[in-house]
Amino acid sequence: MKRKPKEKGRKSDIGAEHLQRVRRICAAMPESMEKLSHGEPTFFVRRKVFAMFSNNHHNDGHVAVLLPAPPGLQEALINDAPATYYKPPYVGGAGWIGIELDQISDEDLAAHIRAAWRLIAPKKLWTVSNDV
Repeated sequence: MKRKPKEKGRKSDIGAEHLQRVRRICAAMPESMEKLSHGEPTFFVRRKVFAMFSNNHHNDGHVAVLLPAPPGLQEALINDAPATYYKPPYVGGAGWIGIELDQISDEDLAAHIRAAWRLIAPKKLWTVSNDV
């Protein structure tokens, strides 16, 4: 489902609320660090990106989080729930998934972010927390 783009140059007013959801979940990941990258809040573990927030980036109409996904998952998620998941520009070709934040529960969002963190974080960090 293609979303109608927001007004040119405008960030979504609800973006701040969704960013807080993403920040809360990402901050719970061991050694998570946030900094701006490409104009959006981006979350790193040991200098590697595991989540990127997207608030109408390049006027694409998405208020989303972009996450790496294991091979085959991107296509399966998009086919199963196209209103929730999409192939983002740039990183989508590498298998990353875009998740529309107004279409997903906190519980499901947290599961996706934890899975993305595990794909990127060194395995020795996995033992830091049994919750990850």
